[in-house]
Amino acid sequence: MKIHILGSAAGGGFPQWNCNCSNCDGLRKGSLRGQARTQSSIAISSGANDGNDHWTLCNTSPDLLQQLRNFPEIQPARSLRDTAIRSIVLLDSQIDHTTGLLMLRESTQPLRIYCTEPVYEDLTTGNPLFKVLSHYCKVDWQAIRFQNDQCNFVIPGSENLKWTAYPLSSKAPPYSPHRNDAHVGDNIGLVIEDSLTKRKLFYSPGLGKIDDQTLQIMNDSDCVLVDGTFWRDDEMIRLGVSKKYGRDLGHLPQSEKGGMIEVLNSMKKPRKILIHINNTNPILNEASDERKELVRHGIEVAFDGMEIIL
Repeated sequence: MKIHILGSAAGGGFPQWNCNCSNCDGLRKGSLRGQARTQSSIAISSGANDGNDHWTLCNTSPDLLQQLRNFPEIQPARSLRDTAIRSIVLLDSQIDHTTGLLMLRESTQPLRIYCTEPVYEDLTTGNPLFKVLSHYCKVDWQAIRFQNDQCNFVIPGSENLKWTAYPLSSKAPPYSPHRNDAHVGDNIGLVIEDSLTKRKLFYSPGLGKIDDQTLQIMNDSDCVLVDGTFWRDDEMIRLGVSKKYGRDLGHLPQSEKGGMIEVLNSMKKPRKILIHINNTNPILNEASDERKELVRHGIEVAFDGMEIIL
């Protein structure tokens, strides 16, 4: 199994277009040791006997066109109109994870999209992207429905990959009809297992709370690619850019008691990688004390173009 990081930043990317925090300003001026990042999304291929020409996108960010240009492997150029994108899995209906669907409207086939019913509802009502696409390439919706708190499925073209979706605790986006009434399926985590190598990836760019089931799933994985949005819970409040805590937005911070570092430190088996990094997070500065602390704990930070082989 091959995982390609299309984008590694949270909503707004890095640097964020209208932000002059020390991170964004420093990167623009060249005084910060770091690299620019687009909004988070990944691509997964089975990598087995298919020439890596069957890719599944997990989320589609507003930066998708730039991400695809930066990833030539996803354009095999076998015909006049071609792509190696075979399916899309949406982990939620957040605007920074779904807007890229509009960038795929020229597709010659309906977009094969896997998502839960609450996400489908959001994308046909509050933010009706599916309705817009019905006037272009159309959507072939594949419902993710849970039985005993999980949903197993196989994606055509990559039959040796077994996909399992799990519901996670989070909030629906502001435009959702049930914004303040949480539904099972508003946000999911994914386990992708390669039946040939027997290795597993756990992917969750939005992880506000880790219950016992999620903790066990992470412990059993060979690689966890998880929420790295904020360093501190009050990060944006301290900077004066928001009145909300990270947990209010559905993101577990890295530091503090019960934070992501503490959770990941309890795990011996998986490779640990953070994704969905907000522009305010000091770990974007590769010379910062916070970044050095992650290194001491054996925790990596995803970057655009990073590749993981399992």
